[in-house]
Amino acid sequence: MSNIFTEAEIAYLESQPLGRLATVGPGGRPHVAPVGVFYDPQADAVVVAGHAGSGFGGSRKFRDAQAHPEVAYVVDDLASLDPWQPRGIEIRGTAETFSDGGEELGARITGVMPFDAAWLRIRACRVLAWGIDGDSFELSARDVA
Repeated sequence: MSNIFTEAEIAYLESQPLGRLATVGPGGRPHVAPVGVFYDPQADAVVVAGHAGSGFGGSRKFRDAQAHPEVAYVVDDLASLDPWQPRGIEIRGTAETFSDGGEELGARITGVMPFDAAWLRIRACRVLAWGIDGDSFELSARDVA
């Protein structure tokens, strides 16, 4: 059982292939990048990693997270177009960067996708969700750390 996410939020994260990671770069400039969605139940956290051979450790998002670990991660979609039913989750937190171990992590949490050696874990401080545990226009916001 998660101390951070509801069961519905975990199911939602596990059902989505793509999210967006927001980091802060040099000079305080924002950077947003599409990334895969991976929930690690052992760490009760979201993981961001590149496919094996992608050079994720040299990416701007990885370097930004190393220099400025405050990040935001958003996963959202439309449950329905008619009626309009947006849903999503925003995770604000702290990124922990790792230069190795991604291969084993990818095997453990995906079972199939080999990760690049470098990866990062997002420890949630605040979670905002809509359309997951409630109505699409009902925001659930809570501090979790």
